[in-house]
Amino acid sequence: PTLGSTRELAKSLRAHASDDTDSCLRTSLSGDTLLRHMKMLIRFSIFGLLFGITFAGEAAGFTVKETKSGVTLKYNGKLFTRYVIGQSNKPFLWPVIGPTGEEMTRAYPMEKREGERHDHPHHRSFWFGHQGIGGFDTWHEPASGRKTSLGSTVHREFVKVQGGDTAVIITRNDYMGGGKKLLADERTHIFKVENGHRIIDVNITFTAEHGDCVLGDKKDAGFSIRVATSMDVDSKKGGQLINSHGVTDKAAWGKRAPWVDYHGPVNGKTVGVAILNHPSSFRHPTPWHVRTYGLFTANPFGLRSLRQGEDGSFTLKKGKSITLKHRVIFH
Repeated sequence: PTLGSTRELAKSLRAHASDDTDSCLRTSLSGDTLLRHMKMLIRFSIFGLLFGITFAGEAAGFTVKETKSGVTLKYNGKLFTRYVIGQSNKPFLWPVIGPTGEEMTRAYPMEKREGERHDHPHHRSFWFGHQGIGGFDTWHEPASGRKTSLGSTVHREFVKVQGGDTAVIITRNDYMGGGKKLLADERTHIFKVENGHRIIDVNITFTAEHGDCVLGDKKDAGFSIRVATSMDVDSKKGGQLINSHGVTDKAAWGKRAPWVDYHGPVNGKTVGVAILNHPSSFRHPTPWHVRTYGLFTANPFGLRSLRQGEDGSFTLKKGKSITLKHRVIFH
């Protein structure tokens, strides 16, 4: 898409955007073509997320195929991503192919590639984990070398797997620890291609099906992406992270914000990933556990751990639910 066509769309929505947000974006993003594009991208994506606006996009063609290891998702015959089960203590998406045809999440630990960082083997591309669910840790893995009470997120069933103009994968999962079921979730992933961008809407509803469950205040918890190493700030190849308030890089850690964008080069082309936190998501606007080495986490659980207030631990009573809602834009 051209910047001109995106500007026209943004102009039609300008009347609805808050003066505060517009001023912040104008101040923090001016003078850079990519970030001007992000300003418009985020604005129209927020309105699509909030009000269900459908933007004109390419003629879509998603196909899905269930396998023993999960689901393979293709767009117009080419790999978009895989939903992977049974290869870790949690489900994850990998690889995630961006609009330029390149992988935009780190391959390690699924594959060990030259030029990538080989740290944090529990950072599996695109996932959810939590270090304190009912006293058990589903964030780390045995290879992490942490002396914690390791738990797991076990795939229970695929509720819906569907291709077409958009693709949908809905799953149910159980959080396990000490041989017991601690918590359940239902995850909905909706995949779209609009205006040249690849979009994944992710809703995760946690339900205390098996009794009361304590969710602890932990730094390592939340909906996460590990960006490609070449994109990260510490690689010093032009990568940057910026939140909706214009705060960048290390200073953005722990801050609450409606959205954060992480962008940088992949094989010579500048690309980016933006995560938008929906206003109805649990504890919106979420604090962000986002690191300059490439970790990108929306964490509404670790308020004290992320220096955003008092202890955020809470008990989810039996039969009750909470929901995390995010839109991820690969641009």
